[in-house]
Amino acid sequence: MQFDEVDAGDFRIYAGAVERKNSYGYIAAVVVVRVRGEPLRQEAFRDENLAGGFAWASPAEALRFAINAGRDVVMCRIGALA
Repeated sequence: MQFDEVDAGDFRIYAGAVERKNSYGYIAAVVVVRVRGEPLRQEAFRDENLAGGFAWASPAEALRFAINAGRDVVMCRIGALA
């Protein structure tokens, strides 16, 4: 499992590349949390199985996809709870 995090305005994007069990590849996961503004430290979005569980060939590809999905949530508020 590999992780990365990125600040995006009032939000922080936490991305993960999770190795698939008994299979090849990595699954992308993302959590978007509001870190500034009101309400503070509120989870705005979570998807632990991005792209329907598509297996990315490398953890870097899965992380890139997860970060971009998080940026989409921040910029477009698609699926955001906050």
